[in-house]
Amino acid sequence: MIKFNTEIGGRTLSIRTGKVARQSAGSVIVQYGDTMIITAVNAAKDIREGLDFFPLQVEYRERHYAGGKIPGGFFKREARPSEKEVLTSRLTDRPIRPLFPKTFKYETQVIITALSSDGENPPDILAGIGASAALSISNIPWNGPIATVRVGMLNDEFVINPTREQMETSTLELIVSGNENTIVMVEGEAEIISEDALVDALKFAHVSIKDIIDLQKKLIEAVDVAKREIPAEEKNDALEEVVSTIVGPKIDTIIQIKDKQERSDAESELIDATIAEFAEQFPESEKEIKGVINDQFKQAFREQILAKKVRSDGRKLSEIRPITIDPSFLPRTHGSALFTRGETQALVVLTLGTKRDEQIIDSMDDDYKKNYMLHYNFPPYCVGEVGRIGFTSRREIGHGNLAERSLKPVMPEYEDFPYTVRLVSEIMESNGSSSMASICGGSLALMSGGAPIKSHVAGIAMGLVMDGDRYAVLSDILGAEDHLGDMDFKVAGTREGITAIQLDLKIEGISFDLITEALAQANKGRMHILDLMYDAVEQPEEMSKYAPRIMSLQINPEKIGGLIGPGGKNIKKIIADTECEINVDDDGIVTVASPDVDKCRDAIELVKSITMEPEVGMEFDGVVTRLMTFGAFVEFAPGREGLVHISEMNWERTNKVEDVCKPGDPMKIKLIKVDDQGRLDFSRKALLEKPEGYVPPSRNFDRGDRGGGNRGKRPFKKKRF
Repeated sequence: MIKFNTEIGGRTLSIRTGKVARQSAGSVIVQYGDTMIITAVNAAKDIREGLDFFPLQVEYRERHYAGGKIPGGFFKREARPSEKEVLTSRLTDRPIRPLFPKTFKYETQVIITALSSDGENPPDILAGIGASAALSISNIPWNGPIATVRVGMLNDEFVINPTREQMETSTLELIVSGNENTIVMVEGEAEIISEDALVDALKFAHVSIKDIIDLQKKLIEAVDVAKREIPAEEKNDALEEVVSTIVGPKIDTIIQIKDKQERSDAESELIDATIAEFAEQFPESEKEIKGVINDQFKQAFREQILAKKVRSDGRKLSEIRPITIDPSFLPRTHGSALFTRGETQALVVLTLGTKRDEQIIDSMDDDYKKNYMLHYNFPPYCVGEVGRIGFTSRREIGHGNLAERSLKPVMPEYEDFPYTVRLVSEIMESNGSSSMASICGGSLALMSGGAPIKSHVAGIAMGLVMDGDRYAVLSDILGAEDHLGDMDFKVAGTREGITAIQLDLKIEGISFDLITEALAQANKGRMHILDLMYDAVEQPEEMSKYAPRIMSLQINPEKIGGLIGPGGKNIKKIIADTECEINVDDDGIVTVASPDVDKCRDAIELVKSITMEPEVGMEFDGVVTRLMTFGAFVEFAPGREGLVHISEMNWERTNKVEDVCKPGDPMKIKLIKVDDQGRLDFSRKALLEKPEGYVPPSRNFDRGDRGGGNRGKRPFKKKRF
């Protein structure tokens, strides 16, 4: 076994190989604290015919045994990957994919499994380190290594790889991947951070990234594995020259077409016509001809941007596409907004639910509930295509997560807005930046639905075209600019600062100066979009009449048992009487939900009456529950009762309790005493008018009367034995 250690963030990071999964092309175990993952990589020996893409599969999986748990559900085993596992797979895939040789088309798998979790050090950042180390010591050609770290902020100080406990109070969470020279991937969220502070966080992360890369280099040197030969690029120079000469001028015309569908149709017609034209000269070369035309499109597309500073739709580099906003687009939903930017359109819908609608998360480390979620749907019709409809794709999960994180910093606290909030973004049209449209639409839907968010949030996607020393930073990129460009840099935020960020590159890295320039340009675009959003919906509007009304009340946690009652008797009675949904948290927060606000208020008053601390002098409208010879017990709140002694029934003498009341009778009562054991004594007569000429009863009672005994008579003598 070969093992190397280094210290990162005050804890030991170790990478070892040679003992486990030895039949893989490369395998490593990465350990940080007591959190441990294994990564194994393999590539197929033969290329699958007909592939025009690199078939890379990155799969991260968590085992519940790693956290000492047994999975929930009927089967008691891990099933479909959770959203967290999918997101971690994406975080690992994105920085390593651009580093494979373009001609390497062998099916490649990177499989990462969490084996042990200490509950303090998340394994997701170890996945990126493990993938890099395993690929580096394998025979698979790959231009690494890279490393991944997490950056938090505590008390305005950056922290590398903060623990779970530290993350609970951190105002920043960035997952950063980089090589020796710069950053290659970023994803994260912040409680509103400036552009300068964000760049400082990336520079802070890069210091530890270089330390982890140095650790991997030691491992690579110790293993010394020979890499597989990189396949040579197959080129037909004669075909390429002839086809390029014919299609070049036509491509220059096609890329000027502003409409996406028209441009796509023209491109398809050119490809079909060219294949037909050269069918005899270059038989069975359809794939090669199509590849040459695609390369020519890419080159012409990029050259126009670099040389003329004009984009295919006629915009300047920093110009934003036309935006239209239709708030409250749907009549019966709790909130909605249709956000259209160029040929990208998102219909975002808000639904407000109660405590029972929270999402239950059964994870490797702990179980918890979410009361805010954003889901993103990308149907095939949004790009005018026919596609397979099945499970939620990785792309949908990733884009939804980014939009959810972008809006989270402006969401109201649960105590102020006790709703479960679900946003759904339906992409109606797509030509780039649909996730950013989801952020804008989500913010508008929240405000149009009456959610008291702190401010609007807007998102913008930045692009990059680079050729040597020439480069162009693009604002609000199109789908083609994402596909044919070198960067997809998504930035979301308010007028005050950034709330979320995602950076993906198709090149090996960009400088910090270029990141700073892109952020500054993104800021100008974001301000323009926010101005339009505030013009459309300036502040939270009145809640929809179709949304449930929820009221909350903080009670003493020690009173929870009394509120619920034996077998749930008390709370069930309140629910039955008011037709409200009631939930009680362990910390004493009681939420009451109903479409009828008056019923909510009635339920709140009943909860107050059960959980209050009665004080002498308080008056109640009670109901007689049972009679005794010495008095009557009266229920003054659900499940709570006290005694009205026979002497407190009337100003006149009462011989029998039955003469005054019977079970089920209403009775107005006043609290006159609370004894040391918490028992309550009430009076009925205290609320009755005293009769004229009233004379208090004599205290010289006969034997058998209350307080009688032997008062006024000779005491008994004790016998002696």
